[in-house]
Amino acid sequence: MSMTDELSNDSVAKAYAQWARFAPIYDLVFGPAFAQGRKATIAAAERVGGRILDVGVGTGISLKEYSGKNRVVGVDYSEPMLRKAQQRVKEHRLQHVEALAVMDGTRLGFPDGAFDAVLAQYVITTVPDPEGTLDEFARVTRTGGEIILVNHLGAERGLRRDLERSFAPVARKLGWQPEFAWTRLEQWATRNGLVRVIERRQMPPLGHFSLIRFERLSAAKRPQMAGLATG
Repeated sequence: MSMTDELSNDSVAKAYAQWARFAPIYDLVFGPAFAQGRKATIAAAERVGGRILDVGVGTGISLKEYSGKNRVVGVDYSEPMLRKAQQRVKEHRLQHVEALAVMDGTRLGFPDGAFDAVLAQYVITTVPDPEGTLDEFARVTRTGGEIILVNHLGAERGLRRDLERSFAPVARKLGWQPEFAWTRLEQWATRNGLVRVIERRQMPPLGHFSLIRFERLSAAKRPQMAGLATG
């Protein structure tokens, strides 16, 4: 993939600023279609409990689905989207929402180990630097905590792979990468060395989405895992 094919912060911001202009339509389109994935990630995060970071919170469509027993911090790169989320918090008096902030996923303004769980719903294929973003997720997750993703993963072979690759240039204008493959997550986890995959589960519709959970490991284990990675 050439650099011209990659997403950029500017293209992502423009795409989601356009979505924010039509927030009710955005919620109508993405709300029901992605509801099961959102509920699954929230349930997983709440099993960990404590302080939860919701990255790519968007218009805040998921914020009402938390039980209220844990503290939630939401961040998003798109300021127009986040304004909608702030309105939703006020309207529904969501007292479990500790804060909402405009933030770049590759430069999270939190100290190391600040969160018990970090979740990203349908986000990792919409950022220009997925691996750098995941590195930040690992940094701000405490040892023993979890990184929880739900996302479309590109097909490795066959007709669906060809269709995803042909659709990719259009998709990038909408702010996402449909051909993003599972192998990138595997390779990131091996390189990072501070996480291990503890679950990968297909999600509806049609199994095109996956729930992925990583456990944040102790830094003491990093040299051993890095050695395995380099063989």
